[in-house]
Amino acid sequence: MATDTPYVPPKVWTWDQQSGGRFASINRPIAGPTHDKDLPVGAHPFQLYSLATPNGVKVTVMFEELLAAGHADAEYDAWLININEGDQFGSGFVGVNPNSKIPALLDRSGPEPVRVFESASILMHLAERFGAFLPSSGAARTEVLNWLFWQMGSAPYLGGGFGHFYAYAPEKWEYPINRFAMEVKRQLDVLDRRLAESRFVAGADYTIADMAIYPWYGRLVEGGAYNAGEFLSVQDYTHVVRWAAELAARPAVQRGKRVNNSWSEDGIRERHSAADLD
Repeated sequence: MATDTPYVPPKVWTWDQQSGGRFASINRPIAGPTHDKDLPVGAHPFQLYSLATPNGVKVTVMFEELLAAGHADAEYDAWLININEGDQFGSGFVGVNPNSKIPALLDRSGPEPVRVFESASILMHLAERFGAFLPSSGAARTEVLNWLFWQMGSAPYLGGGFGHFYAYAPEKWEYPINRFAMEVKRQLDVLDRRLAESRFVAGADYTIADMAIYPWYGRLVEGGAYNAGEFLSVQDYTHVVRWAAELAARPAVQRGKRVNNSWSEDGIRERHSAADLD
């Protein structure tokens, strides 16, 4: 309920389970599983547990790019984790990612399974495993990592900040919307200036930095994030728009966006073979 009375924080914060807007039912101040549930395991070396959110799309695009580049042993099973239903709090998922966030990967290609969580960690793990989309050393490698971690540090302001208050909060408040809109536009300007001098984000070559940034900022300038394209004047960032269009035309990117997508007409809820994307 709206009120003209300024909010005064209490001396000790307590959890209001009704707060949090659209995602209040899955947000909580404690970690750990809420129920016992084993994760399914398929036949391929890599088991991905995810959803086609921007962070999830990063990893499915990476897998599809690896396969397109001829790395046949990058075949993977992709299992849908419905975060709106609380699948991320099952005991099996928490065992792979104690932070209860998608995506999570179980690499079974070696003698012992290796859990990999956080999208940037998964991208680096796969890039190093296959020697692809990440230079092995030197300044070029550092530049890719600069932009990879720029995305990891910046996107929470876009999603949890701007996206939450603009699209999901139970009421519209001018201050947080203005605060985070300003920051998102600054981030777009950072990208636009970089892409004015470079074909891809980290230089002349397509890398995991592009795969990490596109699902967030490419989607934003395409008008698909929070219905905020007009509000943020995304068309003004012409170099980001150019870059996003080039990535969107890549067949592997198109396939990656379909995997674990439960809300699109041509989405693939679970992927277990290349034929699932035909």
